[in-house]
Amino acid sequence: MGRLLVLILLVVLAVWLIRRAFAKSHPPKSPKSLWEGELVQCAHCGVHLPRGEARSAAGGLYCSDDHARLGKR
Repeated sequence: MGRLLVLILLVVLAVWLIRRAFAKSHPPKSPKSLWEGELVQCAHCGVHLPRGEARSAAGGLYCSDDHARLGKR
């Protein structure tokens, strides 16, 4: 019974050490750039969306190509 307990503790310790080693080897994720998180408003319908997904046309930002074609309201 004592051998089994020692074996289980060794396995748990090994798994913990391996996970800890892998966690340190990965660089931290870089924060999102300002442009990815900034919300803009569609000039046609008023929907808010990330700047990276907006379409630019005729001096305005739009949520879709259709709204860009229709223009400002």
